[in-house]
Amino acid sequence: MRAIKFGLLLAMSLAAAPIHPVFAQSPVKIRAGWVSAPASLVPLLFLKEGVAKHHGKSYLFDPIYFSSSNLQITAISQGEIDIAAFGYTSFPLAIQNAGLSDLRIIADEIQDGAPGYYSTPYFVRKDSGIDRIEDMRGKIAVTNGLGSGVDIVMRTALRRHGLEAQRDYTMIEAPFPTHKAMLKEHKGDLVVGVLPFSYDPELNEFAKPLFTTQSSLGRIALSFWAARKPFIHRNTAALLDLLEDYGTILHWLYDPANHKEAVQITARFLKRPPAVFEDWLFTKRDFYRDLDGKPDLRVVQESIDKVKELGFINETMDASRYADLSLVEQASTRRKRNP
Repeated sequence: MRAIKFGLLLAMSLAAAPIHPVFAQSPVKIRAGWVSAPASLVPLLFLKEGVAKHHGKSYLFDPIYFSSSNLQITAISQGEIDIAAFGYTSFPLAIQNAGLSDLRIIADEIQDGAPGYYSTPYFVRKDSGIDRIEDMRGKIAVTNGLGSGVDIVMRTALRRHGLEAQRDYTMIEAPFPTHKAMLKEHKGDLVVGVLPFSYDPELNEFAKPLFTTQSSLGRIALSFWAARKPFIHRNTAALLDLLEDYGTILHWLYDPANHKEAVQITARFLKRPPAVFEDWLFTKRDFYRDLDGKPDLRVVQESIDKVKELGFINETMDASRYADLSLVEQASTRRKRNP
């Protein structure tokens, strides 16, 4: 009886004792891929202290750079990242070719070519003699990665004018930051004007847009966040906190009262003068972003269908089957309830 009483007293005392920090749950590390900032805000999200309520408490956010979205397929399949910034081309490839059927779209990032917002231009030199898309025959096109979202836009524009890659023109790969130099030095004849490079005064001095995303494919889901089901199930609470913070940060960045500071933060990260971003960043001259981070599955579906129609994937897919918007919807509700 003494042993039983002692055991009960010990159990009660342990239950009443505070949890020592050593035994407290550590924040969940969430590794997220990104391709080009500030088109992608992934590396910028937590540079302004005090906006995110949960960062450093329930989760830690670790941005990881990739030169194209397709490279994230291997990374997420091998457990090297937890959230991939996929788009309308890389996402179906990840599911159909890499067999990642447990991927789920959990949040939005950017749309390209949305009415009234930025649409990516594709540049040629003003002195190149390329005035029509047909003039690209025998020329060199530069993409950031075969099969990436902007790569498919480029190929589509040329295909619709009877030109096929490697048959009628040469397609080469190079990172976005090198595109201007390659165009200027005649190492390429057509390059991608991804943000922020498309607003570069020097580029616009010697180059001109040949077409845009809007004129080639129309509105597309250029980038959204996807995670695998086991990671979502293991870390639901942390992801909910992340997505609540994500919406809070987006609203902060787009608040006109914060514009100057938001520009300065971006400029410091990219090591560029604030004047480079002042006139367009977080305005309608920027990509369209849903400020609650909620994907438009209709746009995602239409974008994937276009890729199938053009023959870049074997079959289309039902995007809604591979989406879990419950967390971003809960996060939005929670944020509005407790601003």
